[in-house]
Amino acid sequence: MKFEYTGRHMEVTPTLRAHVEDHFRKLDHIFNDSTAHVHIRTEVEKNRHIGELVLHWRDHTLTATVTDNDMYQALTSAIAKIEKQAIKLKKKIIERHQTAKKISALPTSEASVDAAPPPPRIIVARRYSVKPMTAEEAALRLSEAADHFLVFRDSDTNHACVIYKRQDGNFGLIEP
Repeated sequence: MKFEYTGRHMEVTPTLRAHVEDHFRKLDHIFNDSTAHVHIRTEVEKNRHIGELVLHWRDHTLTATVTDNDMYQALTSAIAKIEKQAIKLKKKIIERHQTAKKISALPTSEASVDAAPPPPRIIVARRYSVKPMTAEEAALRLSEAADHFLVFRDSDTNHACVIYKRQDGNFGLIEP
């Protein structure tokens, strides 16, 4: 892990560097490769000590900024925030790799061509008696019933028709 320090209105002391590097040494199990790069920025404004960490690891950037009365406490809190973000990111990466399907388990293009879906079946639900009536009579009878549609024979044209309930409360008529 590489460290880069920037101090604004203060000097970055060797004890401050040792403090940060000791805390990050405890996080080596999360960042198991040496590609991690940390930029530590420390700043003092009046009585406020600001510690900011920017960690670049693989293609990800983790940041944390903490303001405290003590610089060591600010940096410790910022490192704790980075640790939480890193653990969450690491779990996300591991979960993504474990839930991925293996290439050997994926079906080949030949198998997908051979396996055609079965044709749909026709299931006879019940029989309807088709009575001659007008469309107004069919709408009146359908409004009294719990059914969603009614098949009837139009008394004027002698054709089979279907009347159905629409979602807006009206009726729809299908004529041949």
